[in-house]
Amino acid sequence: MSIDWHERARALQIDGRILIGGKRLASANGETFACISPIDGRVIGEVARGQATDIDTAVLSARAAFEDGRWARRPPAARKKVLLKFADKILGAKEELALLETLDMGKPIQYSLAVDVPAAARCIAWYAEAVDKIYDEIAPTGPNALALIQREAMGVIGAIVPWNYPMIMAAWKLGPALAAGNSVVLKPSEKSPLTALRLAELALEAGLPEGVFNVVPGFGHEAGEALALHEQVDAVGFTGSTRVGRKMLEYAGRSNLKRVYNELGGKSAFLVFPDFDDIKRAAQTVAGAMFFNQGESCNAPSRVLVHESIADEFVSLVAAEAPKYQPGDPLDGRTVMGALVDDGQLRTVMGYIEAGQAEGARAVTGGKQARTESGGYYVEPTVFDGVANTMKIAREEIFGPVLGVIRFKDEAEAVALANDSAYGLQASVWSSHIDRAHRVARALRAGTVHVNQYDEDDITVPFGGYKQSGNGRDKSLHAFDKYTELKTTWLRINS
Repeated sequence: MSIDWHERARALQIDGRILIGGKRLASANGETFACISPIDGRVIGEVARGQATDIDTAVLSARAAFEDGRWARRPPAARKKVLLKFADKILGAKEELALLETLDMGKPIQYSLAVDVPAAARCIAWYAEAVDKIYDEIAPTGPNALALIQREAMGVIGAIVPWNYPMIMAAWKLGPALAAGNSVVLKPSEKSPLTALRLAELALEAGLPEGVFNVVPGFGHEAGEALALHEQVDAVGFTGSTRVGRKMLEYAGRSNLKRVYNELGGKSAFLVFPDFDDIKRAAQTVAGAMFFNQGESCNAPSRVLVHESIADEFVSLVAAEAPKYQPGDPLDGRTVMGALVDDGQLRTVMGYIEAGQAEGARAVTGGKQARTESGGYYVEPTVFDGVANTMKIAREEIFGPVLGVIRFKDEAEAVALANDSAYGLQASVWSSHIDRAHRVARALRAGTVHVNQYDEDDITVPFGGYKQSGNGRDKSLHAFDKYTELKTTWLRINS
């Protein structure tokens, strides 16, 4: 039976209060902000506007939980049991969480159901399963010593996550941080706070002790800044813009030199060589990856570098794909592209489209606002041809459904253009020659290089980038490096 998502949305009761120490609370000063759905611009609820006082309360709660060992000193197998139950609780609340995610940030309900909720649950479950299988080390010392190298939980982790994949980004921080035994204070984006608050309730239901996982919604310049500056926070895991990532490093320097792990922007290059034997598949893949999630993905392949001999055909093929991604009602189960997150993002994306046209790029398809009668924030899938790598639309992260095609003459130029970016998150190489595929993949300065595909992925592989795309890695066992300290214990053995 199909679900009437509009009916469910009308019946939904939003609880926007802070969650600290296992309890729902109003903000200390009683202030709230309106949670506006990008689907139609209506207010769907009021959310507590957490500020410095609320962050301080949350951090002290997390610190107390860490220091008394209610979670940190549980055996890894015991933490695993709770986190596996947490993952099950997420799946059990699948429809509720998916609806909250779609109402909050505008993505199609079919993807909230099929992608976001299962991915968040799998992430939590995977780190739960991993934590009792990671062994410490014994160093190769001489016979008169025993040197033990152990991973220890850091303490209190501040997690600040963006609005484009609220559940998944939260899970990428929560999974390894909680599995390792830390306490967490999560600050979701003010544009998408609802699933974070519900996740914390589900964690409590699963048996996570009070105070171990706290959520304070609020604005970046208030709650986010207070969290990053707090002297009792040992590390911050941040996902967001490069501009704010710089502030995170500044806040660490101004406070206790806490560890800062930034997962930032991208301007990923998608390189198509003339020897690839199925450019239609390449065109379909780049359209699907670029227009998924309305283009609001840090790894969106927004710079498409195509050999000049096949560029005309490739542009035609990509343009032919665009009608499949026309924006629709996110609560309609058939919709494949939804709304941008808010009016500000709509104006930002339209500004980039205007800049591309002003600099001489040609909009082959799209370029206009859509569904204006809905009251929501929609933009047509847009393909630019004639883009130069010096143009604004090729240099800056747009975070919307806007793709630019850049032509190249040979392999050396393609690599040079791809690497001529402040970012280095992901890239893709399309070639039927194995030597070229390996050669170009090695030459590209990116954290992940896809070959003859894009965005195939799993929790088992690290995610992160070079240059201004950030530092450290989310996902995989490497994420434990961000939320643990290494301790050496050296014992002298008398002979």
